[in-house]
Amino acid sequence: MKRYYLAIDIGASSGRHILGSVKEGKIVFEEIYRFDNGMTTKDGHLCWNVESLFAEVKEGMKQCKKLGKVPVTMGIDTWAVDFVLLDEENRMLGNAVAYRDDRTKGADDKVYKIISSEDLYVRTGIQKQIFNTIYQLTAVKEETPEHLEKADSFLMIPDYFHYLLTGVKTQEYTNATTTQLMNPETGNWDYELIGKLGLPERLFGQLSMPGTSAGTLKPEIETELGFSCKVVLPATHDTGSAVMAVPVTEGRGNSMEDILYISSGTWSLMGTELEKADCSMESMKANFTNEGGYDLRFRYLKNIMGLWMIQSVRKEFADEGQDYSFARLCKMASEETITSIVDCNDSTFLAPESMVKAVRDFCRRSGVQVPETAGEVAAVIYNSLAACYKNTVDELEAITGKAYSSLYVVGGGSNAEYLNQLTANSTGRTVYAGPGEATAIGNLLAQMLAAGEFEDLKSAREAVYRSFAITAYKPDHN
Repeated sequence: MKRYYLAIDIGASSGRHILGSVKEGKIVFEEIYRFDNGMTTKDGHLCWNVESLFAEVKEGMKQCKKLGKVPVTMGIDTWAVDFVLLDEENRMLGNAVAYRDDRTKGADDKVYKIISSEDLYVRTGIQKQIFNTIYQLTAVKEETPEHLEKADSFLMIPDYFHYLLTGVKTQEYTNATTTQLMNPETGNWDYELIGKLGLPERLFGQLSMPGTSAGTLKPEIETELGFSCKVVLPATHDTGSAVMAVPVTEGRGNSMEDILYISSGTWSLMGTELEKADCSMESMKANFTNEGGYDLRFRYLKNIMGLWMIQSVRKEFADEGQDYSFARLCKMASEETITSIVDCNDSTFLAPESMVKAVRDFCRRSGVQVPETAGEVAAVIYNSLAACYKNTVDELEAITGKAYSSLYVVGGGSNAEYLNQLTANSTGRTVYAGPGEATAIGNLLAQMLAAGEFEDLKSAREAVYRSFAITAYKPDHN
């Protein structure tokens, strides 16, 4: 009898339910439900509507019953760093504030009065991002200290959804590493650091690895859905799941230390995989991060602003009555000759009121040609991303001492043919693009590995290579 596994992948703009199974050593999957997501302003902050999202989680699960394809296990992944606090009666304290909210402004200075940025990096290996959980919790401590005082539980967003399904509270490892409150040597919370910051130690409990069972659905959830299944934790950080699905050919090493990847979507997460975290000052100055991966590997990568920029630009033009598809924007960009480049990692692009204005203002300040048309704006963004990828390759090779001949692009951005070719040209490396649903596939892989469908991560990645179309882009030297 065919066994189905359900991956629920929730991103910043949308979520999807993917049913997967294994047939003759290949992974077969189908999308059965999709829903919108986004931030809304509540009590003066940008927040996630977790109640609505959980309703969508259940609605998509009901589709399994309707299709007669009940999963044996399911798991949820989301973005990183955001969380909820629950009191003793498991009620939310405050809102699920989103990482793009500005409440963390100045929180880094407060943290650095307690521990220097250098010592913080040595202790955690996590790159400085003003929205990291450590700064969010510092903001909570300043703005609403009573929430921390009353809090009985601290759950990252996917941990919270798993709790709502099962009644079991877990703190999954890969997402926990993004808090900047963990020790990469011990693989556990840094309780000394947590104490120095004045955060309640009781909130940080035992960590659970991907593949861990979080129990079965609560009776009331089972009744509502019409079936029961186990909840198995994937790498709940979406990038952790996406990197699991980087396709490798048979015979390649299990560590993937000889290749580079980009998990391309709203963010571009670019890096390699290490067996031991690099918490050196050289690594810190280059702003690389050591996030936890499956089987205690480290995703050594850099957060790059990614397709958020082009997504924002497209929305702005649509609001003005110019509704371009992404394919159309790519074609328009390819026909432009503008050579202006912006720094995609500049904070001005994190959450501007107008991305078009932010790009133009950056060019103006830099003394380069200011893009005027939609095609020129798109060209600047795509060329800037490709340039940023090249710089990151150079930094990775300098730090690791390795030479990388290829670059794997997975996630939704792997479908951006124009950007893939620009990346190949810019980096001088062959770019292998696909699969597009890497995060959901990686989510499925964690469940399938737990069920014994594959022997290890290496064989699972080989199955990804056999199962999905991978497109190669060779550098154009003309």
